[in-house]
Amino acid sequence: MAENEPLKIRHPIRRLFPHTGKIQIVGVTGAPGVGKSTLVDQLVELLRARGQSVGVIAVDPTSPFTGGAILGDRIRMQRHGTDTGVFIRSMATRGRLGGLARATSDSITVMEAMGKEIVIVETVGVGQDEVEVAKYAHTTIVMLIPGAGDDVQAMKAGVMEIGDCFVINKADREGADMALKQVQSVLALKEFAEEEWRPPVIRTVATTGEGIDELLETLDQHYEHFVATGELERFHLAKCRTDFLAVLEETLSRYVLDEILSDGALDQLVASIASRKIDPYTAADEILARLKA
Repeated sequence: MAENEPLKIRHPIRRLFPHTGKIQIVGVTGAPGVGKSTLVDQLVELLRARGQSVGVIAVDPTSPFTGGAILGDRIRMQRHGTDTGVFIRSMATRGRLGGLARATSDSITVMEAMGKEIVIVETVGVGQDEVEVAKYAHTTIVMLIPGAGDDVQAMKAGVMEIGDCFVINKADREGADMALKQVQSVLALKEFAEEEWRPPVIRTVATTGEGIDELLETLDQHYEHFVATGELERFHLAKCRTDFLAVLEETLSRYVLDEILSDGALDQLVASIASRKIDPYTAADEILARLKA
């Protein structure tokens, strides 16, 4: 419902929302082929061994032709398919930028209401502008692999700024040492305050589980740091602002389209813009004036 019927999800979210906001949320991002799903699969295995209930939201790219998605993450994590302590939901981006689906935040709320103690959000993995996950996850894992140029590309993009933990996956490959040093060198350029979290760089081989114990320990340490320094409260305020503005924008947009531009008015306005009788900004101002009237 959160994904396919956004109007109907509002009522259940109203009832669930007061009881949520207490679980740990982990984001995993990185370029295609770095092994995000395999790493998430290994993390789920360790979390289940500790007795924790886990939710996974895996975002896949949407086909521009069919509107669907391959949703291959559920296939890669199918060993958890019969575990009632694990709920995996793959969802398509449906054109949304930033690496997440529109329904991500509502889905986290629903999973927490289902009793999940930790939710892992895996981004779509198609570009380097996937910084949206940092707005929803307490801890953001940025994954890189040696020899694919991802390490260098990451330094050029904003992902270096959102990483709370950097993972050099497929660390058994040649070039892993170089990739690790490159990330450490970039991190060394930043001046950290005394109490500020310093993102570690961890080697993993997700296919064998190597390094996953250290990664899970790091997730625990970062969350404890979040709580101890007051960052958790600031994070929740920022997330609530993000969620509210997104819902407000969607609500206003739907109201305008349903109430103001009904009965073909939108088509007429678009035709006027196309024929250069009016520009888009003036058209939007006129709609706003009608709302204020």
